[in-house]
Amino acid sequence: MILEINDLHVNAGDKEIISGLSLTIKQGEMHVIMGPNGSGKSTLAKAVFGHPGYKITSGDVLVDGKSVLGLKTDERAKLGLFLQFQDPVSIDGVKFLSFLNAAKRSYSPEMNIKGLMQEIKNTASELGMDEEFIKRSLNYGFSGGEKKKSEILQLAVLKPKIAILDEPDSGLDVDAIKVVAGSINKVSKQSNIGILLITHYSRILSHMEPQFVHIMVDGRIVESGGTGLIKTVESVGYDSFVEKAQRVK
Repeated sequence: MILEINDLHVNAGDKEIISGLSLTIKQGEMHVIMGPNGSGKSTLAKAVFGHPGYKITSGDVLVDGKSVLGLKTDERAKLGLFLQFQDPVSIDGVKFLSFLNAAKRSYSPEMNIKGLMQEIKNTASELGMDEEFIKRSLNYGFSGGEKKKSEILQLAVLKPKIAILDEPDSGLDVDAIKVVAGSINKVSKQSNIGILLITHYSRILSHMEPQFVHIMVDGRIVESGGTGLIKTVESVGYDSFVEKAQRVK
C-alpha cells in the first residue's frame, strides 16, 4: 500500500495551514515529521482523514493511486489507514472492548473473539496496562498516559497498512515513552505497517530507527533526510529551518 499526499493545501476557516505539502509513504517504511508548534503537523494528520474542520482547497490524498477525498473517514480506515489521536476523545458508556471488537469486525468479520481477547491482554501486558481497563468506557477516566497506550493497543490489534501517529510521546514520562516506542517498533515490523510519526521532540526517536525524517515549518516540508536531521534539531533547534522557510516564501 502507498499513501501519497500531493501538493496539499488545507485551510482552517479562512487561514491556510498546509501550503503545498507533498509526501509519499510506503507500507513498511517509517517516516518522521518534526517541527515547531503551529507548523501544521496535526492539521496534516486530520486532513488526511477528512476532519470536517479542515478544508482541502487543492491537491490530493491518494491510496494506491486512487483519491480518497470523496470517502468518509470510516471508509478511509477500511482501506487500511489508521490515525492515533494526539488527544483521544473519552466516550462514557462505550466499553473499550466493544469499541475495539466492532472496529476489528468491520473489516475482519471472521475474527475470533477469544483470539481478540488474548491479543488485547498480551498487548496490554506489554504496555504495562492493567487488564481491568478493557472493562472501562473508552478512554473515560484514563490518564494521559493510559490514553496514549490505549491508542497504541488499538494500532497493534487493528494492524492497519499505514498509520499516522500524532505525538504518541506527548504526556508520557521517560519510562512510558520507551515502552510505547518499543510497541510501535514491534507492531510495525511484525505487521509491515507504514508509519508516519509526528513529534516535536527527539526523545521517542532515540528508541526508533526511522528511514526518513522531514522538518515541517509553516505548513510545508522544508527539508527531508535521514536521522542526521534529528541530531541537528537536538543541537540547534528549529531556528535554521524557520529561517529557510521564510526565505522560500
